[in-house]
Amino acid sequence: MKKNLYRLVFTLVVLLSTNVSNAQNKMVVFQSDFGLKDGAVSAMKGVAMEVSTDLKLFDLTHEIPAYNIWEAAYRLEQTVTYWPAGTVFVSVVDPGVGTERRSVVLRTKSGHYIVTPDNGTLTLIAGSLGIAEIRQVDEVLNRRKNSEKSYTFHGRDVYAYTAARLASGTITFEQVGKLLPNDVVKIQYQQAVLEGKKIKGTIAILDVQYGNIWTNIPAALFNQLNIKVGEKMDVIIYQDKIKKYQAALQ
Repeated sequence: MKKNLYRLVFTLVVLLSTNVSNAQNKMVVFQSDFGLKDGAVSAMKGVAMEVSTDLKLFDLTHEIPAYNIWEAAYRLEQTVTYWPAGTVFVSVVDPGVGTERRSVVLRTKSGHYIVTPDNGTLTLIAGSLGIAEIRQVDEVLNRRKNSEKSYTFHGRDVYAYTAARLASGTITFEQVGKLLPNDVVKIQYQQAVLEGKKIKGTIAILDVQYGNIWTNIPAALFNQLNIKVGEKMDVIIYQDKIKKYQAALQ
């Protein structure tokens, strides 16, 4: 009996240790529209390192066009799954800073964490990876000391600070703040759909380095058209309901 009890206790300890490890792997990845011309990004990283010098800090990108929430959403979608479970992402594209918009931490069903304003940035990640839980940041408890008079740099004073505390194990996910319903602010967009012999989708993003355009039409959906070699396909592109391009491709 005692042997079985010890075995059960040992198993529980192992499981708890595994959960902590998965939730807090000391990795923080930053994304913003700040650029690198001034000290804003460095300040966020400095705040994180003040929390714990054991953290490993990385950049996703800081070249999001100013206030472009959709691109912030896309870059997260493009990148998050390539990082280990437990990685904490900070995404600061925040045209509503200083307003009543919520500051949240979303834990995906894959075990990743995103610290961000709930302004549409989580649109694609919530759809593809799913929401395990989402919590509102308690800005009384999870805010850099003596930063209360700053209203326009939540990326430094709240998001970087909270992310660092979470990633380092200083706080648990439950200590971020109150639990919210599993829903986020969403950007409305044309999802990829097959209608008879037509596929509708959107140009999700531009390949800024090489000039390509990337649609949100997955290969599996496109293949359902069963287009044979040599057959022609009409491609039509609209912008604001105005036809901008049409061609028959073979």
